[in-house]
Amino acid sequence: MSSPTDYADLELLRGPLTAYCYRMLGGSGETDDAVQETLVRAWRNLDRFEPHQGRLSTWTHRIAHNVCVDMLRGAQRRALSMDMSPAAKAGDPLGAPLSADRFVEPMPDGRILTATDPGEIIAERQTVRLAFVAALQHLTPYQRSALILRDVLRFSAAETAAVMESSVAAVNSAVQRARNQMASVNPAPTDLYDPTDPGQCELLDRYVRAFESHDVDGLIAVLRDDATTTMPPFVWWLRGGRTIAELMAFSDSCAGARLIPAVINGSPGFGQYRPDDGGGHSPFALVQVDITGGTISGLVTFLGTADRFVEFGLPAQLPENCAPAAR
Repeated sequence: MSSPTDYADLELLRGPLTAYCYRMLGGSGETDDAVQETLVRAWRNLDRFEPHQGRLSTWTHRIAHNVCVDMLRGAQRRALSMDMSPAAKAGDPLGAPLSADRFVEPMPDGRILTATDPGEIIAERQTVRLAFVAALQHLTPYQRSALILRDVLRFSAAETAAVMESSVAAVNSAVQRARNQMASVNPAPTDLYDPTDPGQCELLDRYVRAFESHDVDGLIAVLRDDATTTMPPFVWWLRGGRTIAELMAFSDSCAGARLIPAVINGSPGFGQYRPDDGGGHSPFALVQVDITGGTISGLVTFLGTADRFVEFGLPAQLPENCAPAAR
């Protein structure tokens, strides 16, 4: 590859760099900062890039690796609510919210998936699941980087060693340790999400109808008996399909709410809108859904994400005449 002549050549790597930095850091704002810092450093030092020594992507990922490791020094591990406390009981108070940097944050697929083949995209979605990204945070930055580069982004061992400025033997050892650690902390995989799958589409449609109509029996029918629901930035979470269904159906905060489909972290999801004073509906929270065995096994409602709806392809407002889901 010849030496790039302008910033556009580097800008083409924004997608892969975002995919790497997000899995390393687990936060949306931090990821943006890391990618931008990487591109700025790469542009300023472009005269140091030697095409005969490797790909521009490898050289740029080395910069991203150093940026991420610097950002992770002294940082608390991002996690999911279920990693922080035991399940609450129905009626328990939410408690005080934690700072946003304590939780893994949602991201749209378009920014963190690098595959182009439809089949590969479906498989890659598993590597951006919230649970997978949270599990990565249990690894040391060195192990995390090695695993992401080798098993997720499919860099060769030699390229990974170049990125991490290490040896192939050290990288292989780190990858093996990381795989062992992930096996002990990574939860069972959910169903691969395919937006064209009729069964999954029907399940999600049933959930929307039951949620919007406050149908307890309808919600129970689509939720697993051991389903969970969480609401970052609170550590509060519940387990049990019936308990969750009753909470949703009788909660004043869900009254009149609308759900518009979205894709969040490789999984189905929704933008939840609440009635506003103008007669329409305003963004309230992003909701990510896990499906296991053909039923809904997990719900994550990200409070405080109303300003991110457009990023996920969701409308900034629902007009007054926007009809609710069919009953």
